[in-house]
Amino acid sequence: MSFLNKIITTVFGKKSDKDLKKINPLISQINDEFIKLEELTDDQIRNMFLDIKSGLKSMIQDSENKNSNSEEELKKIEEKYLDDNLVKVFAIVKDVARRLKGTKFKVMDTEMVWDMVHYDVQLIGGIVLHQGKISEMKTGEGKTLVSTLPIVLNAITGKGVHVVTVNDYLAQRDSEWMGLLFNFLDLSVGCLLDRMSPQDRQKVYNMDITYGTNSQFGFDYL
Repeated sequence: MSFLNKIITTVFGKKSDKDLKKINPLISQINDEFIKLEELTDDQIRNMFLDIKSGLKSMIQDSENKNSNSEEELKKIEEKYLDDNLVKVFAIVKDVARRLKGTKFKVMDTEMVWDMVHYDVQLIGGIVLHQGKISEMKTGEGKTLVSTLPIVLNAITGKGVHVVTVNDYLAQRDSEWMGLLFNFLDLSVGCLLDRMSPQDRQKVYNMDITYGTNSQFGFDYL
C-alpha cells in the first residue's frame, strides 16, 4: 500500500469497514427474527415463506393491472420487495437449517448428517451476494451454506435461480446437499450434467433452482 493510500485509509477508513457498518444492523434484525421463529411448527414456517412468495406475485399482478409498467419499473418493484423481505427470508433459511440438524440424508450415495446453522459471518456473506457484490471467504467458512440465503430470497421471484460451480462434481454435490434445505421450503432444485437429453435439461431449467457449471450454462445459452 502506498503512503498516500495509507493516509486515505486512516482518514476515511476502509470501504469494507463502512459496508460492514451498514450490514451489521441487518444481522441483528435477522437473529432477532430467527429467535421468534423457533416457536413455530414446520408447516407454519413453510406457509410464512409461501405467503412472502405469493405476496410478490400479487404485487406484480396488481401493478400490471393498474399500469402498463415497463420491464424496468417491474424490476424495481421486485428488487424493493426482495430487499424489504431480506431479513425475514434470511431468518427463515437459518431457522430451517436449525430444524434440519441431525437429519440423515444421502449426497451422491454417501450418507451424511445435517449439522449446519448459519453463523453471523455467513449471514454477512449472503447479504453481500444478494447485493450483487463479491463475497470473498476463506476455506472452511461455509461458502456453500452462505449461498442458500440469497438463493432462497431470489427464488421467490419464480424466475429461476442459476448457481454456477466450477465442475460437475460440485454442481451435483451441492444441489443434493443444499437440496435438503430447499426442499423443506417446497423449492425444486436440479443439476445440469453432461449427456443430458434436451428434454431433461429443460426440466432442470424449469426448476426453482438450477445448479451447473459455466460451460453447461454457456453452451445452452449459445
